Order: sequence, then C-alpha cells, then structure tokens
Amino acid sequence: MAKLSDLKTLLADAEPKPATKTIVSAQRREPEEGRKSTAEEIDLAVAFSDVTPLAPRNRSLRRVARPSTAPAQRLADESAALAASRSGAEPSPHSWDIGQEFEGGQTFVRVGIGRDVLAKLRRGHWAVQAEIDLHGMTTIEARDALAQFLSASRVRGWRCVRVIHGKGLTSPGREPVLKGKTRKWLSQWDAVLAYSEAPRHAGGSGAVIVLLKAMAA
Repeated sequence: MAKLSDLKTLLADAEPKPATKTIVSAQRREPEEGRKSTAEEIDLAVAFSDVTPLAPRNRSLRRVARPSTAPAQRLADESAALAASRSGAEPSPHSWDIGQEFEGGQTFVRVGIGRDVLAKLRRGHWAVQAEIDLHGMTTIEARDALAQFLSASRVRGWRCVRVIHGKGLTSPGREPVLKGKTRKWLSQWDAVLAYSEAPRHAGGSGAVIVLLKAMAA
C-alpha cells in the first residue's frame, strides 16, 4: 500500500510545471529582435549617408495688389477694336458710326466730326506725339501691332500719332497691301476721329496722321 508521502510525491509530479523552455525561448528571441532592429537602423543609416539635408527656405509672404478695374467704356472700345482688327470683319453699324473717306482714302473723318478737323490735321495743328512703323510685318502682325499701339496711345493720353504703313514698293507687283488694310482698320476703330495722309516730309503716301479720341476719365 502506498504511503501518504508517496501520494503527495505523485501528485506533485503530476502538477503542470511552468513553461521554463517557453520563457527561455522568449528571452532568447528578445536579443534577436533587438539585433534585427539594430541591423535595420544600420542599413537605413548607410542608405541615407550620402543624402544632403535641404536647407530651410526663408520665404516671406508678399501681398499682391489687385489690379484696378478699368472703366467699362475703355474695355468696350479696346475689345471692339481688337476684335475688328484681328478678324478683319466689317464693323457693325449698331456699334459705332463709320465715317467717310475722301480723296480716294487719303483722308477720313468720323460721322459728327467737322471737315475743319481734317484741315487742321493737314496743317499740323496737333503735334505728332508717337508713331509706329509697320514695315516688314505680315498682315496679322501689323493688325495686332496697330491695335496695341492705338490702345496704348490713348491710355498715355496721346491724341495725335503717325502710322507708317509704307508705299508697297517692295511688295509683289508693287501693290501696297498694308496701305489699304491699315487705313481700313483705322476707319473701323471708333476711337479714331480722323486721319489724313501725311505730308511729303513726314512720309507722304506711305503714312497717315491719326487723331484719336481722348480717353474718358
């Protein structure tokens, strides 16, 4: 018969023992994970060893002033002129009065402007304040350049300008292409009050003196 002490010994042996091996293996894994983390850090350090940090940018915010709104009439005049000059279309009678050409296109006056203005223009009553030379330009280039020049002249307050379109002596067939087109474009711009062929000493048939409407304040 087994003694009581023997039974206690058997029961003690039957009790589950703590997972020593598991704890040991867990303890063993910790250094391995630490070594792995250290290795990754070393790899990253090597990978970024030749990378130069970006220098901080000293930027300051600058407030940009909003452009002032131009008068509505100025925008309407310039838009109409640009559209007419670029498209080459005939101006609409509902947008402005055309005016009249005289002496085979040598002179032009807007409807409502007296003929005495042409006489003053010819006599040099208004001093020429600026000029543009369209020589050597294509038709498209000349249209754009003329529109920009006239618009800029009005903004600067220039009332009398000279437009040099040439006599067409170097054109194919010696036909003055720009001469006729330029004078047509001028008649299509409602800011042009009148123009007259320039005097001989100022270009003669190769240029026109143009009187512009004053810009509304």
